[in-house]
Amino acid sequence: MKTVTYIVCALFLLVLSFIISGYSTNTEKETFSSLVKIALRNTGNSLLLQSKDSTSLVLPVTEIEKSNFQLSFQTELSIAPDSLVKAIDKNFNALDLPNDYLVEVINCNNQEVSYSYSVSNDEEKNIVPCLGRNLPLHCYTITVSFKNSVSLMGLSLGTSWYVLTLLGMMGIALLYWTKKKQETKMPSTLSFETIGDYKFYKDQNELVKNDLSIKLTSKESELLQILCNNQNKVVKRDFLLKEIWEDKGVFVGRSLDTFISKLRKKFKDDNRINIINIHGVGYKLEIIKKAPKKNLNYAKKIPRRTNQSPPI
Repeated sequence: MKTVTYIVCALFLLVLSFIISGYSTNTEKETFSSLVKIALRNTGNSLLLQSKDSTSLVLPVTEIEKSNFQLSFQTELSIAPDSLVKAIDKNFNALDLPNDYLVEVINCNNQEVSYSYSVSNDEEKNIVPCLGRNLPLHCYTITVSFKNSVSLMGLSLGTSWYVLTLLGMMGIALLYWTKKKQETKMPSTLSFETIGDYKFYKDQNELVKNDLSIKLTSKESELLQILCNNQNKVVKRDFLLKEIWEDKGVFVGRSLDTFISKLRKKFKDDNRINIINIHGVGYKLEIIKKAPKKNLNYAKKIPRRTNQSPPI
């Protein structure tokens, strides 16, 4: 009976999303389009100023397809990928636009993509290559395609309602799973490393303390493994970046600092464990050993009894 209830609730949420989306007007779409155009126009102005051009015009930003916008310039310019990435990120964040898009810089003459990068809500999926290699002076157009436009069964759903539906269904599924299956202890045969009072299961991306289980992302596990292998030793920042991110061709920005902060929170219940930031050098996983317990069981001297009578 419970299973039927869960399924009915999930279907109800799904139908509710369709109904609300069906009654929505184009106002939200028009507002979104206007905000994107403002952000891109300001981005274009920043790129021209970076090229020391304060007179050329930024041509009208156009929506060439749904959720696909194009930025054009009156004259040729040189584009620094670093400046492009920072300008778009700054303007999109200022207007609270979705952080899930693809950027392409297209050469006007041959329509080839001269530079592109991808940004996702998941930091581990961000790909921003070739920073520091400026594009030469040419005619360029910049297109931004948002990746979170969702169409389901011919209906266009608002992102918020689509997310609401997914969260509702995931919540119901999780509730059903927890009711159906009791939490089991991790088998002792699995290999782990000890960090203070925690057991670190690298292959399972998990930290365990008594009955508490803490899930880790793959990147958090990789980072913690390196720190764990060098307990109470300083691990250089450049080494961590190279081992975990750079060798895989993924741009991180401040991802390392973010992941260190997340790991610190995982160990908040054990004040003997701390990940210390050695300024300008790197990080150190410091574990303070427990002080040995003092032995309070001292032998007490008991006076020996005798049967002799005391002297008179």
